[in-house]
Amino acid sequence: MTTGRIAPEALRAFGTAALTAEGVPPDDATLVADSLVQADLWGHQSHGLLRLSWYVARLRTGAMNARTDPAVLSDTGPLVLLDGRHGIGQVLAERARVLAVDRARTHGVGVVGVRNSNHFGTAMYFTRRAARDGFVSVLTTNASPAMAPWGGRERVLGTNPWSIAAPGPDGRVVAVDIANTAVARGKVHLAKNRGEPIPDTWALSPDGAPTTDPAEGVLSVILPMAGHKGYAITFLMDVLSGALTGSSVGSSVGSSVGSSVHGPYEPAQPSGCGHLLLALDPAAFGDPTGYRARVQQLIDEVKGVPLAQGFDEVFYPGEVEDRSEAANVTAGGIELAEQSLADLRRLSAEMGVPFPAGTAA
Repeated sequence: MTTGRIAPEALRAFGTAALTAEGVPPDDATLVADSLVQADLWGHQSHGLLRLSWYVARLRTGAMNARTDPAVLSDTGPLVLLDGRHGIGQVLAERARVLAVDRARTHGVGVVGVRNSNHFGTAMYFTRRAARDGFVSVLTTNASPAMAPWGGRERVLGTNPWSIAAPGPDGRVVAVDIANTAVARGKVHLAKNRGEPIPDTWALSPDGAPTTDPAEGVLSVILPMAGHKGYAITFLMDVLSGALTGSSVGSSVGSSVGSSVHGPYEPAQPSGCGHLLLALDPAAFGDPTGYRARVQQLIDEVKGVPLAQGFDEVFYPGEVEDRSEAANVTAGGIELAEQSLADLRRLSAEMGVPFPAGTAA
């Protein structure tokens, strides 16, 4: 259930005020709030303002630093490695994006690794920004243990999401952002907030049986997408995001090498997650005009195929999010789940930061 719509600019202002009250610099707070509200606009409430209270809790314990001050550990020109020093994930991902795009302008390719970071929200937020600057981009991250390896029932690997975005014709962007689990764990949290059951293909109970109870699923194992394929992709995303950048990996159970990655809903544990951002300049491949024409060809071909039964339209990657945003803006704002609203209003009362009113339900 929901209670009306709230204007996105009002939600951004609330998120910014809440974060600055915890010592986050205004520009950084604005970026984080915008990333969360943008996820809500795109229809991905699992990564929206639902997460704000988690971030505040981590700032208060010192698990995440309010002031993000990364250090450069390595710089080869096209490749840079940053130590995030437990700063805010969105701020670190944005600095990685800006740096990768800048290096790609010079070298044709820019690669930035980040260690000792935090949850950065929706990966697509950053790859779409790079695409709007004219660059193809790939962003990977690892995450706290949520998935069991294929055939197992104990969680060891994270959802380890990744995103690819690319410039399209007429200023459009084509983009994908997926977790390697059957569903992002945030969607299980969202189902819990909505009081809804989850499909029995999303998660296992503690004894290894399929479950439809989101409260049980959050605490147990999230299943991989596409079976063994999702497991293998997750494993390699941990290699790219964690092992390669010098960050934490896996669950560290029985390990003498490093600590586990910790999630944004854990208030007192440093995250230790890592990211890898790659930016490619289409012009460096020698045919930028032809590149855009070929992307247009792909869009035209997928949009023009005969429809399968039960479908009204074929979408190119990223089109659903663009339409959701436009629909939410036209309708006057975002409808948040009842429990998400209750959590945000409780945070508002606790901090003395006014929560915006919505339209009538």
